[in-house]
Amino acid sequence: MLAASRVSALASRVVRVAGQRQAALTAVRRRGNVSVRSIQSVAQTDRDTITRLLYSIGTKREVERHLRIFSSSSHPSQPAKFAVIKVGGAVLDQIDELALSLSFLYRVGLYPVVLHGAGPQLNGIIESEGVIPDYIDGIRVTDAKTLQIARRVFLEQNLKLVGALEKLGTRARPITSGVFTADYLDKEKYRLVGNITRVDKRPIEASIRAGALPILTSLAETPDGQILNVNADIAAGELAKELEPMKIVFLNEKGGMFHGITGEKLDIINLDEEYEQLMKEPWVKYGTKLKLREFKELLDHLPRSSSVAVISADNLQRELFTDSGAGTLIRRGYRLFKHSSIESVGADRFRQVIHDRDPEVQSGVSSVTSVLSDLQKTPYTIYGDEPLDVVAIVTRPEGEVPIMTKLLASRSGVLNNVVDNVFNAIKKDHRKLFWTAKVDDDNRSWHFERADGSFTRAGKSLFWYGVQDVAEVQMIVKDFEAKGRLERAYLPVGPSAPPQRAFSGATRSYSTLARRQVPSGSRGYATAVTSQPTSTEPKRLALIGARGYTGQALATLLSGHPYIDLTHVSSRQLAGYPLQGYTKSSITHSNLSVEDVERMEKDGEVDAWVMALPNGVCKPFVDAIDRGAKVRSSGESSVIVDLSADYRFESGWKYGLPELYGRDGIRKSKRISNPGCYATSTQLLIAPLLKYVRHSCGPTVFGISGYSGAGTVAGTSDTDGKPTTVPKVTPESLAGGFRPYSLTDHIHEREAGRHLTSLLADPINPMKVAFIPSVAPWFSGIISTMSIPLSEKLTARDVKDLYEEKYGGEKLIHVKAGVPGLSDIENKHGWTVGGFQVHSEGDRAVVVGGLDNLLKGAATQCLQNLNLALGYDEYDGIPFD
Repeated sequence: MLAASRVSALASRVVRVAGQRQAALTAVRRRGNVSVRSIQSVAQTDRDTITRLLYSIGTKREVERHLRIFSSSSHPSQPAKFAVIKVGGAVLDQIDELALSLSFLYRVGLYPVVLHGAGPQLNGIIESEGVIPDYIDGIRVTDAKTLQIARRVFLEQNLKLVGALEKLGTRARPITSGVFTADYLDKEKYRLVGNITRVDKRPIEASIRAGALPILTSLAETPDGQILNVNADIAAGELAKELEPMKIVFLNEKGGMFHGITGEKLDIINLDEEYEQLMKEPWVKYGTKLKLREFKELLDHLPRSSSVAVISADNLQRELFTDSGAGTLIRRGYRLFKHSSIESVGADRFRQVIHDRDPEVQSGVSSVTSVLSDLQKTPYTIYGDEPLDVVAIVTRPEGEVPIMTKLLASRSGVLNNVVDNVFNAIKKDHRKLFWTAKVDDDNRSWHFERADGSFTRAGKSLFWYGVQDVAEVQMIVKDFEAKGRLERAYLPVGPSAPPQRAFSGATRSYSTLARRQVPSGSRGYATAVTSQPTSTEPKRLALIGARGYTGQALATLLSGHPYIDLTHVSSRQLAGYPLQGYTKSSITHSNLSVEDVERMEKDGEVDAWVMALPNGVCKPFVDAIDRGAKVRSSGESSVIVDLSADYRFESGWKYGLPELYGRDGIRKSKRISNPGCYATSTQLLIAPLLKYVRHSCGPTVFGISGYSGAGTVAGTSDTDGKPTTVPKVTPESLAGGFRPYSLTDHIHEREAGRHLTSLLADPINPMKVAFIPSVAPWFSGIISTMSIPLSEKLTARDVKDLYEEKYGGEKLIHVKAGVPGLSDIENKHGWTVGGFQVHSEGDRAVVVGGLDNLLKGAATQCLQNLNLALGYDEYDGIPFD
């Protein structure tokens, strides 16, 4: 509590100072123009200051992780995905504390949707006017006079909160009507009380896009304009169903939900695992039972990534930005299982989990087959949840201490704390347990927090619980090594120091279980991604084949790159003419021969080459670079990125689609084949559903590309005699329609199938993809529609969740609910996916994806690969859309 009070006091000072700074900026704006950059720098300073302030309530890693997750939850097309915060009327009496907490979020760039009640204030005024509040079934009976007073009270409280926020420099917009449409709940029984039938999110999204927090009341209107009163909790729930935010926060003065007998605060309620048992508990009655029922009904309508938190206003930051939280977290979770055979889990699904998540399999140290073979040597138990977001394997020979040999979690399993649930299930079954983790594991602190002891040898840490005597530990480990259950690397036993933590708190446990205090602030696994050291050393690049659209797009991109300098541009037709679109320096096109390229590589004139040539043309140049590299004084070859299809099927070349096939291989490679534009979109579409594909049929993708995808041909010279480039297919030739071509055996069909096969748990049966391309009369942009037969029934929400899980951390991939249009992809550097639909019989899914064929389909992806191979940050020089 001391840390929380200190944060609250500091927050007050920081937010107030920020508010004064904002007011000063406003005054300056009135006097004259202020540069956008200076205003943005002030906002960034406020954000940095408050972010550092958050470090006092949790570790830097967990704070930054939560900030990153929340910041990425919203998109300009759907800006209200962060949180819905319902403010109880009693909390409005603490208006200053509430305003500070909301301003805190605003200062770090988060825009919650705030909806408030006003029950206590309304009761006070009604009673003072001689009206006795009347309730039936817990619902306020609202006559005309009560509604008149309610409207006045809601407006007063709404403006009061908006004013308190504006006073702190936080822009806020009162929205007291136009969002909720309702019918009468029961006109004869409750009078003017509404049942919400529609939520219009447009006023809310407009407020956020304008940079203001939307502050709503729960009043609704009938289609013919009659105002109706709606319970604020119910209104918040309906709002959340429409917006599908990551968090739904109910602020009350108690700060959580509490056990009816012990009085202890409930940390976490996992509804799928605990709901039925909780509802049978004798202490769960009246309001608590109603709340649990309402929360379950709400979360059943939302993605599993959504959760409900019940918290007080002064602990809002701790709840949102730390793993330990501060209030009560309610989530759906999943029912857990434990099986003693792979067949009980599902052999294909289990193989896929091992293939996708086991770090030893991914690094090539082990294989799926060897993992399965090792399991047959000793009795084991597989623990997990129904969708296999977390899978743990515990080997347990009769009379011996068990070892957890695998703990494999998906991103969803981490974010929703399924890892802790599975580990708790293991602890119920085993009084003693040993397990290992690499010393560079980002989640190493999680292991320390759950272990009674540990020590490190040869790059791995051994953890255990349930054994207190070091001599006993040594005896157990010696037995493990003698029987081959553990590598011979852990004797003699010695201590290892846990990583330092900036904050000490309590790990949340099940609400119905007794809590064991451990020295940590963790609610679950850390989700930080390993950060790679990046270079800032300038490098030189040669581009061969600059006449086409892709070469031009890449030259334009390189103008904004902080470290790569384009030093040579080769084009037979444009030799002697200046390069257009590159602004760093003046470059003249040359016509490099094979001999020129070999000499340049030998002399180390460039660090990287990009081949932007037609299919079948670049091999002589690649061979020349190979010859030059052999006699290069440094002994190290330059990087080559080939944009043609020539090397996409060569085992010695790394296929450069970072979002699917990993970054490490590209970082280590000198020969990279850039994927095709159609093939990129096709693979990104299919990959999240690979484990659900009915392989007897396979997916079909119909792709429509702008005419730039057909390439260019040399045109007539201009008036100055300079050669020109014209499209191979003109929009006029299409007569306003589109033209299908290469109806079977398109090279991108084979390309997509080949590389997707490498992602299968059983690559012996290759993935077959049917692909039909068409060319359209717009310039650039590919829209791909995929129809994919399913091996098991899924819902549209299930499908969307799979894409969000697969691509949630990818900066150049955007997941949206609606069907992507040309405006979502043309001139954009990423890939957009949406329009998730499932056939009424649940056996076929349709998903739409799109990208700009010249950017993410070519030049932008090329720059990603160059950055990785040259040691830069992957996104250096790439503008974010």
